[in-house]
Amino acid sequence: MTDQNKPIYTSSSNEQKLEILKRKNEEALKGGGDARIAAQHKKGKLSARERIDLLLDEGTFQEIDKFVMHRSKDFGLDKEHYLGDGVVTGYGEINGRLVYVFSQDFTVFGGSLSETHAEKICKIMDMAMKNGAPVIGLNDSGGARIQEGVNSLGGYADIFYRNTLASGVIPQISAIMGPCAGGAVYSPAITDFILMVENTSYMFVTGPNVVKTVTQENVTAEELGGASAHSTKSGVTHFACANEVEALNHIKRLLSYIPQNCEDQAPVYPYELKKDETRKILDTLVPENPNHPYDMRDVIRGIVDEESFLEVHENYADNIVVGFARIAGRSIGIVGNQPQSMAGVLDNHASIKAARFVRFCDSFNVPLLVLVDVPGFLPGTDQEWNGIIVNGAKLLYAFSEATVPRITVITRKAYGGAYDVMNSKHIGADMNYAWPTAEIAVMGAKGASEIIFKKEIAEAEDPEAKLQEKVDEYTAKFANPYRAAHRGFIDEVIFPSETRIKLIKAFKMLENKVDKLPRKKHGNIPL
Repeated sequence: MTDQNKPIYTSSSNEQKLEILKRKNEEALKGGGDARIAAQHKKGKLSARERIDLLLDEGTFQEIDKFVMHRSKDFGLDKEHYLGDGVVTGYGEINGRLVYVFSQDFTVFGGSLSETHAEKICKIMDMAMKNGAPVIGLNDSGGARIQEGVNSLGGYADIFYRNTLASGVIPQISAIMGPCAGGAVYSPAITDFILMVENTSYMFVTGPNVVKTVTQENVTAEELGGASAHSTKSGVTHFACANEVEALNHIKRLLSYIPQNCEDQAPVYPYELKKDETRKILDTLVPENPNHPYDMRDVIRGIVDEESFLEVHENYADNIVVGFARIAGRSIGIVGNQPQSMAGVLDNHASIKAARFVRFCDSFNVPLLVLVDVPGFLPGTDQEWNGIIVNGAKLLYAFSEATVPRITVITRKAYGGAYDVMNSKHIGADMNYAWPTAEIAVMGAKGASEIIFKKEIAEAEDPEAKLQEKVDEYTAKFANPYRAAHRGFIDEVIFPSETRIKLIKAFKMLENKVDKLPRKKHGNIPL
């Protein structure tokens, strides 16, 4: 801890001045002191500077505002000053690419945000915007510094405002490494991706004590806002990591799929095309029985470069799969219905999850691959009363608005309005393929037959036999991809094993695609 009132130096030699600078650097590096750093380690948490050292390429971190101190005088704060004021800020490189980073230091005032703490964060956010590079926030804070009152609240709002201005311009990633409560949660919520650490991090607007007072619920911090709760129930966090090292490595991997800014393209990795890029396993993945499930992840793995799939929101709304991958070294975003969960039906959570991912990819020039096996939207009062109409419209809006290259492959079912929503030709998809197993229809054969031939079935001597006859008739006529292909709604019906080859060529063909939206301030997405 430094004494703000003590003269920095009196008349002294240059050597003494250099010694003072050295001493101040050493003091800043210690944050709240060795004892508090040890307490942090005891909780299974790294210090603010250790996190930065693990995240950035060795020797690249350049710190900014190392000697900043708070300006508060109330409640005894005038007697307690720490260099850096509870947050380490600066820039460096990850895999040779420029990034800006801030890392909150829980050993200084519990990482609480003060006016100067916020100013440090805002400074690097402004620099990131000017220089077109990602911002990474490592959050570990007790919230607003109560002793500063509205000054600290204003500091949060300054950050929120910059988060909003930066949205869609530069990637923003938030790693929650400890507490993140109250107003502090809204900065990560505006950013593109949130990572949490199991058992040592939590996020909530109001904590367990307030919940108990207001609702009489007994709940722990982990149950209320831990990594598990937010990765499975709320969908607030995109990645739940076992420990901090895993979380930091996850950030590095995530950045490898995305560009520096909205004017840039994602990194292209060296890839030499093989003589034979067919994947025979794809010919046998879809079961003979159209009601039997299969894992869409197997389809994804059969299409993309080996070991390149990075799933996002893996444990939330698992009836749809989203994530990044590479095809012939080029980054793509993937959205696919998951027949293994709820038959791949679209519901409220799946629609929101996919819409947000699609909008991120479109913001940052990441082409989209959509894999379709969807029987429709989930019926029921729960869905209707919780807004399936408006939530389904979010996904429809996201695809319709996207100007990046968009390719769809229908593997099996594409029924009703869900066919339209899942990147159909009608809403601007560039290339639409179907496997021979595809069924493109208003609804399933049984349901359609019961409606179309209701009277005929009712009057038959054997209604069940007549129903089956009509189901077979409807299936032969509609449950295939060829009627859509005849109309040009499907560009090509392809052998599943050739899907990867088709996609490599199609994405290559589309790499210089230019598409403009009508001139507007912004659209009014159905939030």
